[in-house]
Amino acid sequence: MVLRSGWLTTGPEVAKFEEKVRDYIGCNATVGLSSCTGGLHTALHALGIGPGDEVIVPVVTFAASAHVVHWLGAKPVLADINGDDCTINISEIERLCNSKTKAVMPVHFGGYACDMEAINGLAKEKGLKVVEDAAHIIGGKYRTGENIGVSDNAVLFSFYAIKNMTTAEGGLAASNNIELMDKIRRQSYFGIDKDAFKRYGKSGSWYYEVMDNGFKYNMDAMQAALGNVQLERLDSFNDRRRKLVTLYIERLKDVELIECPSLEIGDSVWHLFVIRIKDEAPLSRDDLSKRLCEFNIGSSVHFIPLHLHSFYSKRYGYSRGDFPVAEKYYKECLSVPLYPSMSEDDVEYVCDTIRYFLQ
Repeated sequence: MVLRSGWLTTGPEVAKFEEKVRDYIGCNATVGLSSCTGGLHTALHALGIGPGDEVIVPVVTFAASAHVVHWLGAKPVLADINGDDCTINISEIERLCNSKTKAVMPVHFGGYACDMEAINGLAKEKGLKVVEDAAHIIGGKYRTGENIGVSDNAVLFSFYAIKNMTTAEGGLAASNNIELMDKIRRQSYFGIDKDAFKRYGKSGSWYYEVMDNGFKYNMDAMQAALGNVQLERLDSFNDRRRKLVTLYIERLKDVELIECPSLEIGDSVWHLFVIRIKDEAPLSRDDLSKRLCEFNIGSSVHFIPLHLHSFYSKRYGYSRGDFPVAEKYYKECLSVPLYPSMSEDDVEYVCDTIRYFLQ
């Protein structure tokens, strides 16, 4: 239908998607974007982050979370994580704050929410802006029980191909702060006034005004069309993930050389299922990953701590040993397959293979 309509870029289909996600979350405003990364970049820019500023980012996250800070000429200041849930350590945020610190970017890891009540309280006390990287948690809830995105912060979701729902690429900003969202919308398309795309319609005018310096991060209609279908299935996708995680934990509980997540099943939308390989195991994490691959079981690591990447060590002077909790987690962690179309037999096969190598 999108192809037949002749409207392939931002327009009615994107507006429909934004409205559906806004109603699903229950927030005041949403903005469709070409990626979550673009949203993080735009949100920080809209909040005035620039050269000389510092933004605190967890050291265990994908590079995008910190890259966008660097792109704005600011400094990403890395913080260690909590050992149990891999979210940013609040004590570390407080320790790292100084006169240059202007914002903090908590990352909701693997489908589990950060303690936003505590983070928002600290941010208010310190005068910090908060941008939530919610790439892993569409359909999830804060620890207070409210839907992720019902917040005065800018909350950025990812709909990349491997996420809990997808638009192939694409992302979305959500917030209760309508003024901030209007600014994100404007800056996501060159800083042009928010009604720019209406000029192509029958009632539109050729005139537009560039009101601010902006970027090119608008969502297109084909992404939105896919998202409109995927959103209707999101809850069933997340429920399926929870059922598979329940089965994983049940089938792996007798494997003493690994540690499964200790979270309550309902506390996460389980974008990732990460096991941890204990030191006394006969195989290291890397060796186990290779052996699983030989049995047609894909696995991965989420994530290599940022300070261990050469860009961050050379550019910002970080080195091995700076983040002991993150480094211990990195040595042990392995993400095993988890996706809605997995069968119970698939989970059994993965568990039996892990048990074979570790027992």
